[in-house]
Amino acid sequence: MTLKQALHSKIDRKTKPPGSLGKLETLALQIGLVQQSLTPELCAPALLVYAADHGLSREPVSAFPREVTAAMVLNFLAGGAAINVFTRLNGMDLRIHDVGVDADLPPHPLLIPAKVARGTENLLHGAAMSAAQRQTCLTQSAAHIDTAAQTGCNVIGFGEMGIGNTSSASLIMHAVTREPLETCVGAGTGLQGQALDQKRALLHRAVERHGLPSSPEAILQAYGGFEIAHIAGGMAAAARRNMLVLVDGFIATAAYAVALKMEPALSRNAVFCHCSDEQGHRRFLEHLNASPLLDLGLRLGEGTGCALALPLLHAATAFLNDMASFDDAAVPTK
Repeated sequence: MTLKQALHSKIDRKTKPPGSLGKLETLALQIGLVQQSLTPELCAPALLVYAADHGLSREPVSAFPREVTAAMVLNFLAGGAAINVFTRLNGMDLRIHDVGVDADLPPHPLLIPAKVARGTENLLHGAAMSAAQRQTCLTQSAAHIDTAAQTGCNVIGFGEMGIGNTSSASLIMHAVTREPLETCVGAGTGLQGQALDQKRALLHRAVERHGLPSSPEAILQAYGGFEIAHIAGGMAAAARRNMLVLVDGFIATAAYAVALKMEPALSRNAVFCHCSDEQGHRRFLEHLNASPLLDLGLRLGEGTGCALALPLLHAATAFLNDMASFDDAAVPTK
């Protein structure tokens, strides 16, 4: 009997009708297969938040000014953001990385300084980043995964903060899926009406300049943010270490799509936490054949979907390990 057959048998022999725990059964099977165990466990779950500014944020693509990126990082460090609340609630180690904030942030125990530059270039006028900067992002994020692994972490999520990064993610989605750009571009931080039309027009100009690159390196250099490149590199590195990889919302899914081109094995380890309310995310998930655990109308980012979904991973492993079987409980089967 293969491990997959043994896991199916163990799940089906629990005291319940077959399939009655729905996606929790699928999740338990996935976790068992990733860990190659009939008794998997989640150890030292962590969430890495990457913050960086975008050169494109100097254009009218966001309802909030560029300075909000730095202000929100300070809020993370003070413990006041949604991601602080949810990671505390669900027992995740939270680490904040400055990989390109256009500000001098004060030292803080939670802050990991890793600034590539003070934001990417304005991609209307040239590539968002150089090849050397892209490689720095991938190298640094792999080192961050090594650090997490040293704590025993085997389940890791990724969050982001960067005004303008829904524009970057929309362009990445367009390049990966070849969906019409209008399908990929949403309100982001809350643009509506003429402001949203202006954002779409600016992104059309970006596509006219850079086209639709296909390689992960070219996509990141043309359209990426430093935070998106770090998440992509971190996801690929985590898959190579056989960690469970929690995928948050629209921006994290864009990073995942790039990471998948670098590390195809990532698809086995990825858990899609939720479907964002950002336009394009549902279609992006369909393109990736991904079935998210939650659909709560979220569009905050920060990794909040990862922190909210983690209890479902705990529930999946708990029922697999602790729930009685029909034989244990002497319950008659049909």
